[in-house]
Amino acid sequence: MKKRFKVASILTTLVIAIGVLAGCSSKTSKESSIETIKKNGVIKIGVFSDKPPFGYVDEKGNNQGFDVYIARRFAKDLLGDESKVQFVLVEAASRVEYLETGKVDVILANFTVTDERKEKVDFANPYMKVALGVVSPEGDKITNVDQLKGKKLIVNKGTTAETYFTKNYPNIELLKYDQNTEAFQALKDGRGSALAHDNTLLFAWARENKGFTTGVESLGSLDTIAPAVQKGNVELLNWINDELTKLGEEKFIHEAYDKTLQPAYGDSIDPESVVVEGGKIK
Repeated sequence: MKKRFKVASILTTLVIAIGVLAGCSSKTSKESSIETIKKNGVIKIGVFSDKPPFGYVDEKGNNQGFDVYIARRFAKDLLGDESKVQFVLVEAASRVEYLETGKVDVILANFTVTDERKEKVDFANPYMKVALGVVSPEGDKITNVDQLKGKKLIVNKGTTAETYFTKNYPNIELLKYDQNTEAFQALKDGRGSALAHDNTLLFAWARENKGFTTGVESLGSLDTIAPAVQKGNVELLNWINDELTKLGEEKFIHEAYDKTLQPAYGDSIDPESVVVEGGKIK
């Protein structure tokens, strides 16, 4: 009996010790995240592949867009070379999971800040303002959400549009797609009467696709878009916030807007309605 008790006691002690060490290892990993990134010589940033002008892959296979422009600057300032960024292509619904599993260090994929997402990831300060919008064919324009009753509305899975309409308009039938290309093609094919997404995206898409218009330009609350890191990664979070503050001093987010968004928007959009400089909304 005494031997059994001693063995059980030893095993219990070992289990506790392993748990403590695992906890310490996890804590150390998060606290030294920047050191690890520098040691690896690359920062993994999740971006979209099919959401121009924010994140997309061009005809030469290169990542382009507003989020990508900012991501390259992060890599330059953290690692000394903008080429030391590894772009990891994500879908809207996979952004949280990619952070939780460590597939990426940062998400810069037009990630709208919400209370629900805050429970799973840590958001840095914002770099953009956004609201929802609804785009539809000019010949059957939707200008009010009430017009969608009895019709099909196209949304992307894992987006604020899906959450908003599911919660506030449960009687509107939603057609849900993983990829932006699938969703917009469904609208072109007439599978749905309209498509709901970030208004900043819809303004650019409607301008590029004749015959469609953003009849509902702003819906719901004004939200913000921000970089996100794994929950508890305070070191990297603080670095990003400091970086956004420094970039604000040189109006870098405005520069990113001029290089990537202005060509898509033309003069139809006031940059101040979109851009957040220095991580702070004025």
